[in-house]
Amino acid sequence: MSTLIFLDLETTGTRTTRDRITEIAAIKVVDGQEVDRFVTLVDPGVPIPDHISRLTGIDASTVAEAPCFEALADTLSTWLESGCLVAHNARFDYGFLRNAFERAGRRFSAPTLCTLKLSRRLDPHERHHNLDALLRRHGIEGGSRHRAEGDARAMLALWRHWLAEHGSERIDALCSAQHRQASLPTHLDPGALQALPSRPGVYLFYGHNRLPLYVGKSVDLRARVLSHFNNDRHRDREMRLVQQIQDIDWQETAGDLGAQLLEARLIKTLMPIMNRQLRRQGRLVSWQWPAGQRSPSLVSGEVLNSHDSTTLYGLFRHPREARLALKQIAENHALCPRRLGLETGKGACFAHQLGRCAGACCGKESPAEHDERAREALEKLRIQHWPWRGRVAFGEHHPEGMQQWHLVDHWCYLGSVNELSDASLAAVTQQAVRFDVDTYKILGRFVNRHSERLDIRPLD
Repeated sequence: MSTLIFLDLETTGTRTTRDRITEIAAIKVVDGQEVDRFVTLVDPGVPIPDHISRLTGIDASTVAEAPCFEALADTLSTWLESGCLVAHNARFDYGFLRNAFERAGRRFSAPTLCTLKLSRRLDPHERHHNLDALLRRHGIEGGSRHRAEGDARAMLALWRHWLAEHGSERIDALCSAQHRQASLPTHLDPGALQALPSRPGVYLFYGHNRLPLYVGKSVDLRARVLSHFNNDRHRDREMRLVQQIQDIDWQETAGDLGAQLLEARLIKTLMPIMNRQLRRQGRLVSWQWPAGQRSPSLVSGEVLNSHDSTTLYGLFRHPREARLALKQIAENHALCPRRLGLETGKGACFAHQLGRCAGACCGKESPAEHDERAREALEKLRIQHWPWRGRVAFGEHHPEGMQQWHLVDHWCYLGSVNELSDASLAAVTQQAVRFDVDTYKILGRFVNRHSERLDIRPLD
């Protein structure tokens, strides 16, 4: 690589799509010799947080006379695209540059080389590879740290130290290997992906000390995992996730149903910090309205474990949410909130005075007519009836040979087995399982829309 550009940015934060650049330093090196430099402050156009100013020394007064990025874009693009960008944690700097150029109406692309990744390959036995640690370890003077030019020059000094210690042939070989693995997270061993299959399943991202970061699923594990790494600059949350990944694990399934069921179970078991949906639920409540009862009553979702769902309507995470839902249905269908048990009193209800109740509270509509309309309005919330007598095995078969049977009893997922033997069934069905709303929704979708994909076998 004849032309290298040692690059560092200072920014208002770590979010590549929302934060902005405050300083740019780039040092151009051709055949080992420094030939040019580009150093400038940048007006970010947004406030600079106090903790960033304390770290870098850059505040609003520092950038008051600086150009905005848009004014630099043409010159900077030509300058940076003339070589390979070398940065410590290059994904971070490159992501900021790409997004800044996009906001300026330009496309930007350049090859990159990450000195953090390179350090991990050169010294795999060392735990710390941040720039401060590397400078201390190799006895290199750091200069003005946490300013763009100081950090860029520190990287150049580190690069020259590595060339002297390991030789250009070794460094060139590692750089070539890194370019072939350019999209991988900084802290991830490239070998972790070698066996990742292009088949259905669930993947798990781990951080430091095997902390579960994220659980996901796909019908193509390899493509989905790599998509996280290729698209991270577009989303702050994706960038934060990728920056922390240190290990990957996965479990194959025979199809999409198995992947969705396993994903929901693992998220509730492991509680990964980046999964916002499907997290462990509290106690659910539902409206129960059996025949002969005057109005619906709130009951715990635990009644679903007793296999009685035909008189239940809706699943809610809090009684307040349930009452708001029933109140909205009453307003939409001119139902009486007093007849539904949402309020007490005698005579015409307040909703009737506003023209929002058909009058079951004051004799203008019979209770029977009102209740018939109310049950029709609630029908869309009715918990789906379990159409089998007891346990059912949903079979999935992958074209490449894998087979799984997912055992379910009244919408409760018991587990999955590879064959329907007495021993495997006994091992799974002895587990105590609670009703889970996410599993119910997954199974309901497949039963209603995709049952032709499944081999369904009642077991009781």
